[in-house]
Amino acid sequence: MAEAVGRPLGELLRHARARLAGAGIADAALDARLIVEHFSGTSRTDAISTPDRIVTQLSEIEQALDRRIAGEPVHRILGFRDFYGMRLALSAETLEPRPDTETLVDAVLPFVRETAAREGTCRILDLGTGTGAIALALVTQEPRAIAVGVDVSDDALATAAANAAQLGVAARFSTKKSSWFDEIDGRYHLIVSNPPYIPSKVIEDLQEEVRSFDPRRALDGGPDGLEPYRKIASGAAHHLEEGGWVGLEIGHDQRRDVSGIFEQAGYQLIAHHKDLGGNDRVLVFGL
Repeated sequence: MAEAVGRPLGELLRHARARLAGAGIADAALDARLIVEHFSGTSRTDAISTPDRIVTQLSEIEQALDRRIAGEPVHRILGFRDFYGMRLALSAETLEPRPDTETLVDAVLPFVRETAAREGTCRILDLGTGTGAIALALVTQEPRAIAVGVDVSDDALATAAANAAQLGVAARFSTKKSSWFDEIDGRYHLIVSNPPYIPSKVIEDLQEEVRSFDPRRALDGGPDGLEPYRKIASGAAHHLEEGGWVGLEIGHDQRRDVSGIFEQAGYQLIAHHKDLGGNDRVLVFGL
């Protein structure tokens, strides 16, 4: 498109939707709206009430549309993803938090609140924290909770810390560089994790948006997809308070295998939860 001074918002939205739909983007209307709103500083209300409003950020919007057509996920282009009512910044080495992971927050939040009411606080350890999504959702929902986000990536830890600051909970969220429990001291009421759980050989078969843009080490769970669960099961007992819980996201077909790993390590399955699609998604264990 030739450079122009500006273009009416309503017309621009139709143009963006047509470009994405013509390229076969499944959610063309939604992605077009997200891109146009973000780069123009407008809202859905603006599109309805003032569709003739002139948008001047045409170059930025066209470049974003080009990136989306090339396969880059829309939230990578925007640089953030909304999760559990929070807006979380993304970075190259963080997994994009998905709605399915909100199932884990829902599963353990009552325990966090009950523990905080009884003990005056709830100490949470989030293994493989990435953007900080799980831990930050819990500490924003329970003001007496404190959390440590653990990751091997400096980039992820910096992103999680920045998200905590943006949300105003930096005083109750800290980061620690560690491979699982290697550098972890102390005990926690709750250990949570959305670990890598895709078998190594399956990663190349994933959607391009996942395979090419999510960090591989946030996906790759080893030959059978279960290595992280074995590491968590072998180490969690040394860092759990009496009566503590371990809450885990799992792949849709891993309930039996992950349950077996933890039961062999002496844990009991407390609860299991399905995601919005009806798939097994969360297991909660206690000792």
